[in-house]
Amino acid sequence: MEKMINLNYLKGFFLVCTGATLWSFGALIVRYMVEAQAYQWQYLFFRGLTIAIVLFIYLAIREGNIFVIVFIQSGLSGWLGACGLVAAFSGFIWAITMTTAANTLFMLAATPFIAAFLGILLLKEHVRPSTWVAMLIALVGMAVMVAEGLGTGNLSGNLIALISAAGFAVFSASLRWRRETPQFATIALAGVLCALLTVVITFSHDGSLAMPLRNIYLSTMHGFIVGIGLILFAMGAKFLPAAELTLLSLVEVVGGVLWVYLPIFGIHEIPSGLTLIGGATVLFAIVLDGVGTRRPRQMIGSKQDQRRPI
Repeated sequence: MEKMINLNYLKGFFLVCTGATLWSFGALIVRYMVEAQAYQWQYLFFRGLTIAIVLFIYLAIREGNIFVIVFIQSGLSGWLGACGLVAAFSGFIWAITMTTAANTLFMLAATPFIAAFLGILLLKEHVRPSTWVAMLIALVGMAVMVAEGLGTGNLSGNLIALISAAGFAVFSASLRWRRETPQFATIALAGVLCALLTVVITFSHDGSLAMPLRNIYLSTMHGFIVGIGLILFAMGAKFLPAAELTLLSLVEVVGGVLWVYLPIFGIHEIPSGLTLIGGATVLFAIVLDGVGTRRPRQMIGSKQDQRRPI
């Protein structure tokens, strides 16, 4: 029995780390775009469409004949979660083209803390004292990065990255609101909504979805790795507690900063000192909170404590 538990843990560890590692290449892929700031909406269209296709195929294989019913069961929470993901998807692309990859990724690391606040306000969830301490530390780290943005003209990019983090937090809160919400259906719906939104915005400004072929390849590749990463992450989630998932998902943040820094990839984007200090502070806060969740605690009567990890 103990051997089986250890094997399941290793399986979950591998799946989650692999998924987070795939996500970490997102910042690097965007950096290879041609005239990135001129094709943000077009990039979002192709990436969102690719994510939707990947999830549609996965759901069709997984659910079979009840594929359509899964989407009907999404309900209000599924739509709210999808809208949150659209904000997260859109915010990431805008932020990564307006500020450094380090700033964007470290600001996204604030997602667990924003989700905790939403849980308190909307779901009446209980938050441990150690989590409050961790959120305050993270707030200090984000303030350091925002202060750096004031001096370098990257404040807008930092704030948009924070909006992206808030969008993913809304998605997370929507899944805790209704336990039966089909997670993958929500993600596929977000991909469709993102593609539709970009079409409306682009053509309302007399624009076009056309962009350099290189950008189309990159956006499709990005959508593919995001979709596959989400599938792997969800598969590994059933084998690991929420604290482990939070810590392992930091591979995306660390890897994303590393890939754009390594000269071998041709970007060699060196983060500033304040960015490293602020980002390290945020990461320390997340690790602190993750360590705190490993401590045994009494089960609370609320169903919120029995929610599956997301």
